[in-house]
Amino acid sequence: MNLKRKRFIKTFLLIGLVVFLGFGYFAYSIAYQSNVRLEKERAIYIKTGTGFSDLVHQLMQDDLLVREADFRLMAKVMRVANVKAGKYLIKPKMGNRALLTMFRGGLQEPVMLTFSTGRSVATLSGLMAQQLEIDSAAMVALLTNKAFLDSIGFNEFTVLGLFIPDSYQMYWNTDERKLISKLLKAYQKFWNRERIAKAKALNLSPAEISTLASIVQSESNQADEQPIIAGVYLNRLQSGIKLQADPTLVYAAGDFSMKRVLNIHKEIDSPFNTYKYAGLPPGPITLPQKQSIDAVLNYTHHDYLYFCARDDFSGYHTFASTYESHLLNARRFQAALDRRGIKN
Repeated sequence: MNLKRKRFIKTFLLIGLVVFLGFGYFAYSIAYQSNVRLEKERAIYIKTGTGFSDLVHQLMQDDLLVREADFRLMAKVMRVANVKAGKYLIKPKMGNRALLTMFRGGLQEPVMLTFSTGRSVATLSGLMAQQLEIDSAAMVALLTNKAFLDSIGFNEFTVLGLFIPDSYQMYWNTDERKLISKLLKAYQKFWNRERIAKAKALNLSPAEISTLASIVQSESNQADEQPIIAGVYLNRLQSGIKLQADPTLVYAAGDFSMKRVLNIHKEIDSPFNTYKYAGLPPGPITLPQKQSIDAVLNYTHHDYLYFCARDDFSGYHTFASTYESHLLNARRFQAALDRRGIKN
């Protein structure tokens, strides 16, 4: 009896060990065995409000999961009921535990938000909405809300200056207010003590510097010439002479395909018409680059009051200190336009 009993116990223990090892292997495979169908890394975007079932549907629809049942089973074991929005990087051979830990914990990959051009908050909001989860209409609504703009030190005209062109690392599901908060911090970092001191020396605010920089930038994209053009406009401001900047007429007309400014455009009744109204317009006419802002802050000292595009269409300008010299330069350029058949 003892011998039979010992054999029974040994057999029972052996079967138990096999069952235990089998269960252990099953549990291990469910948790750690690869359950993705990938040969290289792939990013997916989980929208705000996505539930667990929605996530499974998205993974299956994108042909990323090999075994849906295993994924759901592991989710129950881990008690995963909700997932967090964001951009996630799925790697080859990822198991269910790693996937679920990533989605539940919001272990997402940051994205680089990049912008360099724009003439309005609507344009910029649309560009950002292409790179982030934000709603462009909600962004525009926020950036045209007077109370909100007052709270961050801008108005409907100057707000374009808030956006310092650059690349910003942030999470894809960053909402509109957090995005503006981050951009405001970048703005404050850019406008350091040195730049603010230079602006004060010109008796201009950062907002006014940005406005002037947008005009200088619209006149020329030649980095070595921008400080000279900035010097012309600063000379005119300090002398009480109207800026008479053609790019402001283009902005006032709203026709950015315009190649030639005519006298009729000078009659447009707009605060951005610097032929009609003295001083700076109420805000930037385009998104000023860092280079253009610094060109104004570090302008070239000279006695020029006028400039005109060169008749060789090189993108550079001819400068003059007197109106008579400027007229000669302007006639040469107008003749060059006529030869090319450029009428408007």
